[in-house]
Amino acid sequence: MDEPHESGQQERLRSHPSGRFAGDSHAFHLGEVLGALRAEVHPAERGHRQMTIFQRPPVTQVLFAFDPGGELAEHAAHGLVTIHVLEGRLAVQADGRDHELRAGSLLVLHPDVRHHVRALEASAMLLTVHLERDT
Repeated sequence: MDEPHESGQQERLRSHPSGRFAGDSHAFHLGEVLGALRAEVHPAERGHRQMTIFQRPPVTQVLFAFDPGGELAEHAAHGLVTIHVLEGRLAVQADGRDHELRAGSLLVLHPDVRHHVRALEASAMLLTVHLERDT
């Protein structure tokens, strides 16, 4: 969360997205980005930290670092969702099913599928959303 400073404006935790997403190619070492995310001084919300590492419509990629028991409340995205577990174990409820995902697992959800994510241990995931185009 951004912190207010003397001018009353919020202080950014990270560089502005226009700079982070500029250019025609982007290379990420997910382990390094994850380390920086975990080292941020602000407290985790609902047991997780997250950072959008890339966004160019219709695609968004978000890196999550979960504390044990951290969660994302049930929600849905209006697009194809992939959950790639990088570390640890996640319990994902989706489409009336329970999935226990371990490092290296990938779960693909069709658009508008409601899902809930909970970390069974310290975990990390890369979430990718391919938004549906309005017709």
